[in-house]
Amino acid sequence: MTDVHDALQRADQEIFTREPPKGLKARINFLVKQFKTTKAVASEIGVSQRSVKRYRTGERKHPPKEITDRIDAAVRARWQPQVRKRRQKQAATATGITVETRARFGYTAPIGTTDDGRFRRLTVHLPPEYARRLFDAREQGASDQQMRDIVAEGLQEIYFKDGGRRADHLEVEFTDIDYFDVSF
Repeated sequence: MTDVHDALQRADQEIFTREPPKGLKARINFLVKQFKTTKAVASEIGVSQRSVKRYRTGERKHPPKEITDRIDAAVRARWQPQVRKRRQKQAATATGITVETRARFGYTAPIGTTDDGRFRRLTVHLPPEYARRLFDAREQGASDQQMRDIVAEGLQEIYFKDGGRRADHLEVEFTDIDYFDVSF
């Protein structure tokens, strides 16, 4: 996983209209519904098929933390897909996304101006076109660097160039991410 991909995934999970199942049996039953077989669930969470059956019947109630975390991640990744798609479509066509980050921004600029990279903390609302590009890139399996480039271009145009009102020849480089978060 990557910084940008992880942030998009967290933002997806913040928009649930209902909480995912809480109990172990309920989570396993949800996964079995999604995957259709206990064997597929076992493969997804990295346990034996027999363990899945035991979790499902209540024979085993307390899996190790590592397995509990994998079960939780598998459930959250598949919970309310229509709600996610609707919110992503809204962000990509109408509302855009808000990016909050602390990272090093370097510049390529005309002679006589500073090009030393420095850490900045930014919270910037990017228009829908950047949201659409990010969602499309994630869906196509883009690398972390490709997704960072999309965000850097958005920050460059909206924040640093102020929508074309200043710093015409500025090229922004987005590196050393301290933290990165997205909301939509």
